Amino acid sequence: MEFNMEKPSKKRDCKLLEEKQTNGIESFPTELALDIFSRLSITSLMQSRFACRSWQNLSLDRNLVSLHFSQVVKHDPLLIFHSDFPIRNQLCFAELSGTNDGVNAVVKKIKIPFSAFMPEFIVVGSCNGLLCLRDSLYKDSVFIYNPFTNEYKELPKTMQHQDETVLYGLGYHQETKRYKVVKIVYYWTAGIDDHRARMIRTPRTSKSQVFVLGSGYYTWRNIGKVPYYFDRPSPGGLFTNGRLHWQTRGVSKSACGLIIISFDLTDEKFKEVPRPDFSSADDGCKYLLASLRGCLCAVVYKYGLSRDLDIWIMKEYNVKESWIKEFKIQGNVPESPSTKVLQLSRIWRNTCYRESVRVLCILCNGEILLEYKEGKLALYNPASGRYKDITFKGMPSIFHSIVHFGSLNQIDLPAKN
Repeated sequence: MEFNMEKPSKKRDCKLLEEKQTNGIESFPTELALDIFSRLSITSLMQSRFACRSWQNLSLDRNLVSLHFSQVVKHDPLLIFHSDFPIRNQLCFAELSGTNDGVNAVVKKIKIPFSAFMPEFIVVGSCNGLLCLRDSLYKDSVFIYNPFTNEYKELPKTMQHQDETVLYGLGYHQETKRYKVVKIVYYWTAGIDDHRARMIRTPRTSKSQVFVLGSGYYTWRNIGKVPYYFDRPSPGGLFTNGRLHWQTRGVSKSACGLIIISFDLTDEKFKEVPRPDFSSADDGCKYLLASLRGCLCAVVYKYGLSRDLDIWIMKEYNVKESWIKEFKIQGNVPESPSTKVLQLSRIWRNTCYRESVRVLCILCNGEILLEYKEGKLALYNPASGRYKDITFKGMPSIFHSIVHFGSLNQIDLPAKN
């Protein structure tokens, strides 16, 4: 099934317009009508635009943007799937709210209006209803996109160098009500590892830039070198608490294990965030960052037979003592129907960088949604300690999930208070 934002036929449109006098919407006070519309799902709200002209006008009211988003974040998010198989570089979505573990949910395809200009892409991240997509083929195009209003904007291109690694992050500055895109570039140089007698690549220098959407300036602003090297880059920085976050690892005995780096959208500076006290857990573990219920989280994935997950949550941002090990999830890797598909070498190369398991979000009922590398979703109930595999009708076999709150938020206009 496809999410269709095309207008109805002229005949159907005229019929609906003729019936608008009987729908009673004109008799509602504007405040009440906006309140009703703000409680609709994003898909219902977008489709209501085609019912009649008065509904269309209401859906375009600037006051509805913030009203609707304030309601959306109270419910379970959407899941957007970036498909690798059976169709590469296809976006689709499923609604978690109002479904019974995916039984009643249907995956709907998203038509990308600029797909001809960017046939292969990486989803950098999601923030307040907008997606950041980066060209993975030529690596010189970045689009900011609202998949439900179909609004998009291509960011200005910059000079590309052969030996460089580029990271991006999309965030929202609460005070100015503007979206900011952060770009980090590492320039490499070749050298020799004396201990292993082999060629290695090390970052020679770096730079960071910021682009402010809707500021009136269509250019990237340089903000200097990056004082850290993110040796485990994810598709994009994790946005929470008004900051973008990346992770790296220390190289000395006094600074081993996970190091969390933030970029503050207010003062535009990189800073180190205090990490949890993992004690002896550093050896034989993998660390991932996540955002759960608006809090920064550190997920500790333990190697070996157990494959347990520990989820640490920072209850008060930037306060080391507020880190709490909130959940301990016993290891479980569900059998995947896509095991044979993963043998396709081209697809496997695109999925091998992914983590074995990702913590996506906590649902309103308290269950934790997990994504496995093999192409599987599962719900974990902390109270019972049980797993439930979930599927959606039409879900791709191999995918990367993005937690997303569908909104009317516009790219170039500041949100209203």
